[in-house]
Formats: sequence, structure tokens, C-alpha cells
Amino acid sequence: MDIENADFLIIGSGVAGLRCALELASHGKTYIITKDLPEESSTEYAQGGVAVALSDEDTIGIHFDDTIKAGDVICNEEPVKVLVEEGPERILELISWGAEFDKNGAKLSFTMEGAHSRRRILHSHGDSTGREIVRVLLNKVRTFPSIQKYSFSYVLDLIIFDNKCYGAYILKENKISAILSKATIFATGGAGQVYSRTTNPLVATGDGMSVAFRAGAILENMEFVQFHPTSLFAPSAPQFLLSEALRGEGAILRNIHKETFMNIYHPRGELAPRDVVSRAILSEIVRTGSRHVYLDITHRDADYIRKRFPTIYGTCLKYDIDITSEFVPVTPAAHYIMGGVKTDKYGKTNINGLYAAGEVACTGVHGANRLASNSLLEGLVFGARAGKSAFLSNINPRDIGISDLSEKKVLHTIDNINEIRGILRKIMWEKVGIIRSNDSLMQAYDTLKRWSGLLTLSYSTRRENEIKNMLQVSMLIVKAALKRQCSIGAHYRSDYSEPARGNRSKECNYHIDLQRNLDKEDGIECKVCK
Repeated sequence: MDIENADFLIIGSGVAGLRCALELASHGKTYIITKDLPEESSTEYAQGGVAVALSDEDTIGIHFDDTIKAGDVICNEEPVKVLVEEGPERILELISWGAEFDKNGAKLSFTMEGAHSRRRILHSHGDSTGREIVRVLLNKVRTFPSIQKYSFSYVLDLIIFDNKCYGAYILKENKISAILSKATIFATGGAGQVYSRTTNPLVATGDGMSVAFRAGAILENMEFVQFHPTSLFAPSAPQFLLSEALRGEGAILRNIHKETFMNIYHPRGELAPRDVVSRAILSEIVRTGSRHVYLDITHRDADYIRKRFPTIYGTCLKYDIDITSEFVPVTPAAHYIMGGVKTDKYGKTNINGLYAAGEVACTGVHGANRLASNSLLEGLVFGARAGKSAFLSNINPRDIGISDLSEKKVLHTIDNINEIRGILRKIMWEKVGIIRSNDSLMQAYDTLKRWSGLLTLSYSTRRENEIKNMLQVSMLIVKAALKRQCSIGAHYRSDYSEPARGNRSKECNYHIDLQRNLDKEDGIECKVCK
């Protein structure tokens, strides 16, 4: 087995990983490992924009309040404060590096999205904000010779001794190598691919969460999975996200009978929090016996729509839908996981030398329901913070010898991999989706447990290891959802009444921590933390 040495090892090349690398570049050799192309991440597909309190009508305090309210008042207030206070500096920094955000004249242009009380969403080229941020960060990364990028390199496991992380085992071109480092940072993104309907790219298989869990890291609040209300529903079309900014610019939801309905479900109508809108759409689908609802922005000027939403307009047109003159069929889809590897506000985990930032991490900043467009800001703010923290790591890879490294032997294959993947994604969507119950969750749990033997084996291909990780993350989501016997934010159980939004009930006033425990039948220790 080949052994390489780096000062800092970053796994993932989205906004959090790239911003972290820029923080570490001047302090030593920094590796960025990504299992696909560096550009292939959820950041690249982020259309709507980035939320930041920079407009004349906005304040940091108002952004803070909106984030707390959207999170159903279960957010950790300290990291929320960090997010909104440091956010403007991170955005202005991007602009100084060449980021081009849309403007009205000489001023930055801000739009509205659901659960925001001010127009604070910056966007670029209409609806290509994530792509613009990745472009700028990658260009900046290229100016540092100390940063080395390794594409098509898949993380198998972490190198752990005495609760200290010394790097990771990597699979590249069917060969396993060990990369030793004094700090390892997970920025691997989310896990949306465990659901059959998702806006996430194919790379979002929960690898970082699963690998960190196997290493002994604590994961928190895995039951909080956000479903985006509006993804394209059309024959042969991908589950393409139709940005919340459409509703911010006046788009209306209509049921199959072309009737508006959101005002029945929430006083803010189309601009209600995402979890409310997703459940409202699902209710209308069930009530009308249909497969989708419609999103209607035909009342806006056609030239404005084409200019403001060029990506959405062009993509829908490929599937014979002209959003300037036609209603767009949409349904909810799994979008973002608010839970993840538990960290403090500096990206530290419970394992010395292991850090996490972005969607893979859980600082508690999103609570039970992420405020729209806070994710790109989170990646920038906490990616930078994780980098500053990782620089101070006291791990010394020389403390372990070559003989301490496991000689990874890959002897196993999964014969029915496509069948398992299909069943897993379908049962997660149907039983662990927008509306859950004890019965549906137990059905999912029993099905997933049938494949628990796969979690103990090592595999020779990325696809097989992805299935292993998808299975592990699915189990964690189900376990946490069973444990939280209440309805709050994105976690809605039909067998428990939902408390009034913003009134955090005693029954929901806690977080759920999950950690590996091989003494448990399913290998998962699940406990409530106040």
C-alpha cells in the first residue's frame, strides 16, 4: 500500500472544502480529495443564491431572527450568530476575488425567498450562483502551489488510533493508498441520493457521514431532512430544482385543477418555510389524486423571466415546457440534510484531528429546517473557520508507524447492487419522507436491517462503497426519526400532533446524538441530548 504525507487533508471540493483549503494553503501542503471532478458538488447546482445581510433594508439581527424562526426555534443560537455576523465579510471577500453578483445599477441586487422577512438573497447570472462561487474559489485555489487536487479519489475509511485521526485510506484507480495528515477535514456534502426523488447530484451519497460514523464520530439530528417543494416533474426529465427565488419573484403554486392553495396552509402563502410548503403540496397531491402540482410565473414579463432565470428557463425548454407561458409541473424532492457530523462552531468533532464543514456537518445552525439560501453562506463561513481551527491541530502523523496502518484487503462484491439501491431509495422516499409515522419508520428499519451484513465488509469499487454508505446513513436517519417522537420542522410525524410553529414544545426540546456501538444489535447508540 502506497503512503503519502500531507499537512492537511480535505475531502470534498464544494464551497466548504475550497474555502477551507484557502485558509490552510499558506500553512503547508494541502490535499483536496474528491471522488469526481472538482466542480461536481451540490454547490455547483445551487441556483437560488446566497443569503447575507448587506442590503440597506436589512440587518444582521433580522437575518438572525429569520434563521431561528425557520429552524423552528431549535437552532443553536451561537453558531447562528457566527453565520450572520461573519457572512458579510465572506461575501465581500468573494467579490474582491472576482465574484460577479447581479446588480441594479451600481448596487447589488437582492431577491426574496421563503421565510425571509427581507430581500437579502444575492444571485449571479440570474440563477447560477453556486456555479459562480465555485468558479471564483477554484480560480483562487489555483494560485496556491501548496494546494494539490486529486479527482476521482474515493475515501474508504479514516486512520484512527486512540480517538485521534491521522488521515484516511483512499481508493483511486482500483488501488488503495493511505494519506497521512495532521488534520483531516470532511466537506463531502449531503446524502440526498438515499431518496428516490432528490435534487442532489449523483455524488451525494452520504460518504462523509458514514465514514465518520464508522470512525467513532458523533452524528446529530439526522432525522431533519429538508425536502425542496419544487422540483421538475416531467416524463424523462431529471429531478431538476426550480429555485425558491421563483416564488420570491411572484410564482404561484396551483393544484391539478389550476386552483391556488397555499394561503389555506400558511398566512405567508408561497413564501412560507420550506417544510410547510412541501407538506402543503403533498396534501394537495393526495387530496386531488394527482401526481404533481403546478408552479405558475406566467403573469410576469417573459423577457424578465428569461433574463432572471436563464438556467431554469433553458432546462425546462429542453423538456418542452416554456415557463414564460406554461405552468410547470412540480413535486417536492429530498434536498438538504440539516443533521450530520456533530461539530462545534470551529468545525471540531469529538475525534481529535477530525473536522467537518458544510452540509456534512451539524453545528445546529439550521435547526429543524434550513432557512433558504443559508447553505452557501454556511459553507463559506464554517469552511473558513474549520481551516483556521485545523491549522492548530496537534496531531503528529509521525506518532504512528507504517506497521500500524491496516493493509486493506478488498475481497467482497455486491452482486445485486442495482436492486438494493433501488429498493433502499424507494423505501426511504415512501416511508421516511415528508410525512412519517412509527409504522412507516419501522417498515423501513426492518427492510434496511436485512442488509446490515453489508456494513461490515470492504468493497473494491466506488459504487459498492457508496451503497454501503447510503445504507448506513439511511439507518441513522431512520433511528433518529424513530427516537424523536414529536413533530417539528422538517420532521413531521402523523402520529404526533405538530406544535404551533415557533413555540418549541417541551417534547421537542432536545437534540439526538448517534454514535457507533457494536454492543447494540444494529451498531448504533442513539440518545437524547438536552
